[in-house]
Amino acid sequence: MSVASASQAQAAGTVLVVGDSLSAEYGLQRGSGWVNLIADKIKRDHPAITVVNASISGDTTSGGRARFAPLLSQHKPKWVLLELGANDALRGLSLKSMRANLTAMVRAAQQVNAKVLVIGVQVPPNYGAKYTQEFAQSFEQVASETGATLVPFLLRGVADVPDAMRWFQDDRIHPNEDAQPILADNVWPVLRKML
Repeated sequence: MSVASASQAQAAGTVLVVGDSLSAEYGLQRGSGWVNLIADKIKRDHPAITVVNASISGDTTSGGRARFAPLLSQHKPKWVLLELGANDALRGLSLKSMRANLTAMVRAAQQVNAKVLVIGVQVPPNYGAKYTQEFAQSFEQVASETGATLVPFLLRGVADVPDAMRWFQDDRIHPNEDAQPILADNVWPVLRKML
């Protein structure tokens, strides 16, 4: 077996993505979202790895947690990407509960020997400085307490730039198709090291 085929054999497995509309291609042409762009990159480097996108628009951390065990059982992932929390904020749900849900999902994935990448999001400043800061820190806290890997802000370079609206759909919430490569570039360097 060559060195290349040996490394490909070691890299066989499934990447499971559990997220909300930011990962579920809401309002986008099918196949153009950041998860698919990542899947294309993985396929080039590791053809034996499968990517399963189990993201659902509108999902919260409690919804993700409720369906997480069956997803782990069905797909038996080696890697799990968790991108949940934005809808918790939009619905005014407890940050303590959000952190508990994310932590439970990370721990459940780790119990089946999956490596976990927590992907953070941020809320607009109109939520108030204290809530905005605590919300962003929630992802860092979960990653730190569980030993999961962290991408602090999925929308870096999209939502935090002066001309941000050019990267969003008309609803001003969901990134448009042009923004998807930026989101993929925020995740890929971190995920590539995990693979």
